[in-house]
Amino acid sequence: MKKDMLAVSHLMPCSVVLLSAGNGTKKDAMTATSMFVSEDPPLFVVSVDRGHLTHALIEETGQFVLNVASVGQVKLARGLGSTHGDRVDKFKKFSIATEKARVVSAPVIKGSAVSIECKVITSFPVGTYTLYLAGAVDFTVNKALTPLAWHFNRFYSVKDEVK
Repeated sequence: MKKDMLAVSHLMPCSVVLLSAGNGTKKDAMTATSMFVSEDPPLFVVSVDRGHLTHALIEETGQFVLNVASVGQVKLARGLGSTHGDRVDKFKKFSIATEKARVVSAPVIKGSAVSIECKVITSFPVGTYTLYLAGAVDFTVNKALTPLAWHFNRFYSVKDEVK
């Protein structure tokens, strides 16, 4: 039996991030995944397709917010994953409530379990994507909300600790 190598990425459970970027006049958001690569200092990686408005805004500002999606944002995560910001204002289309970030120019998406404000340290091309390594410069946590995870094309609640 031949293995479907395109499906291998679906085997890795991962975070669901509503990646937001903005320059003060334009803003965009997209569904992504991110992972930390260092705890001290807190560093994260995220990859963004170069054809997206989010990419252009990150390139311009060197900043973004990793909004960790909550269980109440499944519909938003699906919608942002299939809509391109250069064609439509996603914030209007999906009625995304935002607030001003404390340090970066990108908006914070309300209703997220965690919002991590980041500044890009370096980046490099990978296929049609750019991989960004960024440092956290501020964050907010809503402990009342439960984060989402993604595995095998399905969303899951990250709620109960397994002991």
